Amino acid sequence: MAIRMTGLNSGLDTESIITQLVSAKKTSVNSIKKAQTKLSWKIDAWKELNSKIYSLYTGVVDKMRWDTAYNKKKTSVSANGLLSVVAGSNAANGVQTVAVESLAKAAYLTGGKMQQADGSKVSGSTKLVDLGITAGDTISFTSQGNKTDITIDENTTVNSLVSQLQKAGVNASFDEGQQRLFVSAKSTGAAYDFSFSGDENALKKLGLVEDPDNAYGAVKIDGADAVMYLNNAKFESSTNTFQINGSTYTLESVSEKNADGSFKESTITTTDDYDGIYDTIKNFLSEYNKLINEMDKMYNASSSKGYEPLLSEEKEALTETEISDWEKKIKDSLLRKDSSLSSVISSMTSAMAEGITVGGKTMYLSSFGINTLGYFNAEENERHAYHINGDPDDSNTSTKEDTLKSMIASDPNTVKSFFTQLSNNLYKAMTNSMSRVEGYKSMYKVYNDKQMDSELSSYTTKISDAEDKLNDYEDKWYKKFSAMETALAKLSSKQSALSGLLGGSQ
Repeated sequence: MAIRMTGLNSGLDTESIITQLVSAKKTSVNSIKKAQTKLSWKIDAWKELNSKIYSLYTGVVDKMRWDTAYNKKKTSVSANGLLSVVAGSNAANGVQTVAVESLAKAAYLTGGKMQQADGSKVSGSTKLVDLGITAGDTISFTSQGNKTDITIDENTTVNSLVSQLQKAGVNASFDEGQQRLFVSAKSTGAAYDFSFSGDENALKKLGLVEDPDNAYGAVKIDGADAVMYLNNAKFESSTNTFQINGSTYTLESVSEKNADGSFKESTITTTDDYDGIYDTIKNFLSEYNKLINEMDKMYNASSSKGYEPLLSEEKEALTETEISDWEKKIKDSLLRKDSSLSSVISSMTSAMAEGITVGGKTMYLSSFGINTLGYFNAEENERHAYHINGDPDDSNTSTKEDTLKSMIASDPNTVKSFFTQLSNNLYKAMTNSMSRVEGYKSMYKVYNDKQMDSELSSYTTKISDAEDKLNDYEDKWYKKFSAMETALAKLSSKQSALSGLLGGSQ
């Protein structure tokens, strides 16, 4: 760095002059910094959009390529509240018989009331010997074939007993208000039933002895399995849910009994769920529309010409709201007229508009009453969105005849064939858009992420080089002014000496 001499001899405002000279050069450094910020924002915008594109690609588009997406079934049960059924995609249409013999239950014991030997109330910290239990007595807990022995000593409390029961694998607690122990299995089913045994006195004092005739005795509900008969075949489960041949049966109550004591049979009717197929297609189009509209909005965004990212010193003169509005103007236009975005939009809209052969006939989305609104009728940035005729949720087409629903009901196989092929075409188009390009972009990216990351990194070097040049330029001017000040100082010294000589000669 050059020696920086002020204008003591020249009388010039050296600092001000050099600042003005350097200011013009500093503009180029600031331009590079702003360009780096803008590119960083653009990368962020692409990352967010790419995530949405990938989500559509791996989500609804991928699912719609397979027959299972359209194998929707619905069921009805003749007896209300008996059970619910979720039919699997491979469930056969028809009627089945069903009877529910029992529901799965979890073993549950409500302990009898406890009290201390002197008749006072029991707390969690009460020692068991104070209940009249002899130290050395043992109670045993058995569940799932495992037996746990708990030996009571002088220091065993109600809370420590509860803790040991919990470690043995059950839910256990002491209700101080009710003065009772409560014990329950962690799962339903006979396999999780439990029992207590051991010293009778200890069991009685703890209220763990079953005695229905004694108001203070324990009351226990045994763990039980669910039993149902489907088409006269017996099925058992430790829970109230059965998975049978791809369908899910959830029991809710036990069947009524006939006069002879047998369980009354009910019926389960399975049919194709046409509304489910319709909703699947509607959801697919809704997700597609949401993304394509967003991409159109980004591509057709208003220009932000004249707006550049703000430097720290520029932000100081603005309010937070002004800064936010300024930056939003730039960020909204980052992908405006972007060629990569245009390519993605084009490939997706082309795939959706392509004709598909079904049964020797070429069909389009319009064949199913699904169309765009047209250039002049659609809202701005919604011209690629599809609408279903007769859709009650779409004010644009709700009054039109619902061709899609009619075709699902009359010819579901044609609907399935068309939309599986359409989805495959869209999936392939999106795969191509997200394919890897060596040195430019990674797999599953629709934009040149590698190239942009490299450009962003290069800006750091550019900024460093530009700042070095700016410092050199500034030093150069300080050197020049320092040299001038030195020269003026020498001249002033000579003049003073000459003046002294002349004065002396007089």
